[in-house]
Amino acid sequence: MQADKGGAMEPDSYRLRTQISLALRNRKKRPDVSAAHGRDGSRVLIASYNVHKCVGTDGRFDPGRIAQVIKEIDPDIIALQEADKRFGERVGLLDLAHLEREVGLSWVGTTGGARSHGWHGNVVLARHSIVRDLHPVRLPGLEPRGALVAELELKSGFRLRVIGAHFGLLRHSRRLQADALSGFVSSRREIPTVLMGDLNEWRLGRGSSLRGLAPLFCDVPAPVASFPSRLPLFALDRIVSDRAGLIGWYGAHDSALSRVASDHLPVKAYVAVV
Repeated sequence: MQADKGGAMEPDSYRLRTQISLALRNRKKRPDVSAAHGRDGSRVLIASYNVHKCVGTDGRFDPGRIAQVIKEIDPDIIALQEADKRFGERVGLLDLAHLEREVGLSWVGTTGGARSHGWHGNVVLARHSIVRDLHPVRLPGLEPRGALVAELELKSGFRLRVIGAHFGLLRHSRRLQADALSGFVSSRREIPTVLMGDLNEWRLGRGSSLRGLAPLFCDVPAPVASFPSRLPLFALDRIVSDRAGLIGWYGAHDSALSRVASDHLPVKAYVAVV
């Protein structure tokens, strides 16, 4: 992952103060971005969303709000994090049948427990796609973390590998996790790969725990703040690719509902599929 030009040597404390100052100045100017920009057969809309176990910033458990935010985004593919309970049987928290009926998104499956939706809380949903392979990856670190790898054949016939991941809270663990995913993808370069999820890192440049993703993941859009959802300061949620030019427009889904449904805003991007 690369820093902005001229910003690689800035200390984290300086960049953090700058981000907070900018967010406070712009807090009343935030637009309600609740619709996609439009798409055609040459690109699909993908998204990543940490749903915070369906507990909103108001403390309410409400899976219906999460489903409504996903409907606002109207993605072709979406990776969710924290979509299962954390302990025990890791019971899934969303109504997957409702999402398929209302949004047209099908669950790609999992190899987790019988009642869970995902792998360590990671879920991938897709529209008009055939799942050619599904591979869970256990990520190293002190916390139980994982990534779900789905190889999809889209309606156009385009093959795309999607990795939904949730990195750990500890910087050392994130370094190990970034290295592990880069190693996994490096031997599987036959189809384009998109990594998306809550990577729990806002730093850029040499101080970033995500440096291990470079140079393999070379298509890295400028990060956008996604956390906390009510006043976004940190770009914890990312979408990156191993093919230059694969990712087009990229931004946060900042709507009135997404600001309260979870403590993270979703991020979304267009991906070229021709």
